[in-house]
Amino acid sequence: MKCVIIDDEKTARLTLAKLCDRVGGLEVVGEFENPIDVIAFLKKEQVDLIFLDIHMPEFSGFDFLDSMQTLPAIIITTTDQHFALQAFEYNVVDYLLKPIELQRFIKAIDKVQSSSDEVAEKDEESIFVNINSRLIKLDFRDILLIEAKGDYIQIKTTDKKHLVHTTLKRIEEKLPPSVFIKVHRSYIVNLDKIVDIEDNSILIEEEIIPISRANKEALMKRLNMI
Repeated sequence: MKCVIIDDEKTARLTLAKLCDRVGGLEVVGEFENPIDVIAFLKKEQVDLIFLDIHMPEFSGFDFLDSMQTLPAIIITTTDQHFALQAFEYNVVDYLLKPIELQRFIKAIDKVQSSSDEVAEKDEESIFVNINSRLIKLDFRDILLIEAKGDYIQIKTTDKKHLVHTTLKRIEEKLPPSVFIKVHRSYIVNLDKIVDIEDNSILIEEEIIPISRANKEALMKRLNMI
């Protein structure tokens, strides 16, 4: 797994790098003392795991998590035990307290691997959504787009619209990234259903969906263009 270490303390970065070497199967492709530099790095490089400190000057670990649309697996590494609950709201894989012991580190890496295996084994063809206490099966190939609507999302398929009480972030975690992409803070679209792209908007059937500046670059990279 390709890893990135983010910590403003050089000693902490060195310790994590040595732990990665001891475990094996982990390649540290970047060490950063400033989370802002990592944002630019992740636009060019794909990584599987980030070791993230919480307390850093100017831009904290939570600031970093808030600033990113999509992220690889995250393991928090910190001396502060008081933010564990807040950290797990971001779906981090584990929360390690410094100084980090080898066996505890190995356990965290095992969690990352198990999480990756579960994603790989997920059903890549459909999803069940709860609508009025009924579980409705929706095939991914039939979903055109998903729009956030307050405490609900609206899933538009080829023949109808479904209003589901959940968040856009939660359903994004359940969708295969090979098929869907977030193009705006309020929209996820099926890449195969895009008919036309002009300036900062997408056409799917007869519906026009906005593209945010933050998401446009990722969308253009996913398109099969000549």
